Amino acid sequence: NDSIIRVLQLGIDFVGKTSLIMSLVSEEFPDEVPLRAEEITIPADVTPERVPTHIVDYSGNTHLICESTAMTDCYEINKVTSHWIPLINDRTDKDSRVPLILVGNKSDLVEHSSMETILPIMNQYQDIETCVECSAKNLKNISELFYYAQKAVLHPTGPLYCPEEKELKPSCIKALTRIFKVSDLDNDGILNDNELNFFQRTCFNTPLAPQALEDVKNVVRRNMTDGVKDNGLTLKGFLFLHTLFIQRGRHETTWTVLRRFGYDDDLELTQEYLFPMIKIPPDCTTELNHNAYLFLQSVFDKHDKDRDCALSPDEVKDLFKVFPYMPWGPDVNNTVCTNDQGWITYQGYLSQWTLTTYLDVQRSLEYLGYLGYSIIYEQESQAAAMTVTRNKRIDLQKKQTQRSVFRCNVLGARGSGKSGFLQAFLGRNLQRQRQIREDHKSFYAISTTYVYGQEKYLLLHEVIPDFDFLSEADLACDVVCLVYDVNNPRSFEYCAKVYKQYFIDSKTPCVVIAAKSDLHEVRQHYSLSPHEFCRKHKLHPKDIYTRLTTMAMYPHARLRCMCACNRCTYCLCQNLLKLELLRSIKAQLRRVVFNRHMAQADLKNSTFWLRASVGATVFAVLGFAMYRALLKQR
Repeated sequence: NDSIIRVLQLGIDFVGKTSLIMSLVSEEFPDEVPLRAEEITIPADVTPERVPTHIVDYSGNTHLICESTAMTDCYEINKVTSHWIPLINDRTDKDSRVPLILVGNKSDLVEHSSMETILPIMNQYQDIETCVECSAKNLKNISELFYYAQKAVLHPTGPLYCPEEKELKPSCIKALTRIFKVSDLDNDGILNDNELNFFQRTCFNTPLAPQALEDVKNVVRRNMTDGVKDNGLTLKGFLFLHTLFIQRGRHETTWTVLRRFGYDDDLELTQEYLFPMIKIPPDCTTELNHNAYLFLQSVFDKHDKDRDCALSPDEVKDLFKVFPYMPWGPDVNNTVCTNDQGWITYQGYLSQWTLTTYLDVQRSLEYLGYLGYSIIYEQESQAAAMTVTRNKRIDLQKKQTQRSVFRCNVLGARGSGKSGFLQAFLGRNLQRQRQIREDHKSFYAISTTYVYGQEKYLLLHEVIPDFDFLSEADLACDVVCLVYDVNNPRSFEYCAKVYKQYFIDSKTPCVVIAAKSDLHEVRQHYSLSPHEFCRKHKLHPKDIYTRLTTMAMYPHARLRCMCACNRCTYCLCQNLLKLELLRSIKAQLRRVVFNRHMAQADLKNSTFWLRASVGATVFAVLGFAMYRALLKQR
């Protein structure tokens, strides 16, 4: 709403326009009435709605028009429909018309009410908010006139109610239905006493007394059979109450509710409500905080009606009924974990919210707005649900991070197995992967991994291969995964070239993965023959994804720590380094004994290989050297 209301007094000469203004200001009828009153402003502190009101005889910038007519003149009453209303409508755009108030002045000169003549006019024209009989001479309804003028601007009836049909308009029903569903915290289709009290306190800052609650429900019971169920208010009862408020001239009550839930005068959610301001400095990411996850958990629980820890298609549809559109497409089911029926699990549900917040925080704010986060959690806005992480450079300097979401960009030539790598992260075998439709595929996969007992989210992003150009988004990540096909002799060449051009001098750690290791391994057409570090049936996918997350959390390690100097910091401290090595060296040495390809290793370009891959074979050789160095230390 504007900070000031502008009211235009309109009418022909001698109907009492100026007298109305003068009587309002001086609170007495003027003995001498000027031809035209000066423009005046009524201060906010003396108006019921606490908004300053500017009254003029004419202005092109007007919020409301008071059409004055003399109650003694039938000709003037008829001229309202024949002249003034058509004139106003011709001069204003249909979508931006201002409300009208019909003012019947000089009621002191007639003995009967003319409302029977005025009401049909009001019913014929929806722009007419109300009709008021008044008298400037005896001050009848003068203050009420301008009170109704303020109400007509701040709480217009037009968007809410259709007087001809005597029912709420569809857009109003839609908005109030969303408000009902948001307020129905247990999703049982009724507002119980606790939910009604919460709603009352949220909108009007005061709870209802028990007797007042019963009185409200009794009013509904007397007027409709299905308005109250199990001693709670149904949606039909909720809508009926608001219809009753409007019919009794209490439409400000409905507007208070609508505005508390984010709606503007056109019954659209405001931009300020959906997209609150949030500052995100460069090299920082966005994550949901603890309260946001608690809220999302409660939303999941209230819609998981069969308690199977997954959302069926109908349950997903029910969850998003408070949205103006369906925000999740079929690709979401191939982005997060699902159950055997293909339904999004609880873990997958939280993962998708985490992904949205990381990639597009404005979209996440919008979604939380539709769900009513700021209202349910009584926050100023849903920006309170976000955590902006600190600059990544500070994490690198301190060699520790508080972040929970880490991004891994997956690069590789076409057909190298990137999509399969993403889907394997979600626990899907090749048979399930073949069932994915082409138009339902996703370039993202996100799920949880555990690093030293801490739950973290790993976000895998499949980058479309284009060696000649990798954008900033393709390069901006926490760890890079270079995938090649062991069965394609030219596959590894792409990974090697991408690494040497984009990442060899980068601080981003890299991992090389040999995909499709169940197929026959062929010699790669490259100067370096890459040794298989993800051996078939020996290195499980969980190990791969956990290692990717670990490297993303501790990027300072890269691969240079795999040496015998005893001074490198693989994790946060030397103790963690030694602990990790002592646990794995024996297992790695056993693999070396049975590795018949070890002798054929091309060690001429070992510097490049150490920086580009974490192959099990090379790791084992360096681990053995480390082991001998540790023994010497002892």
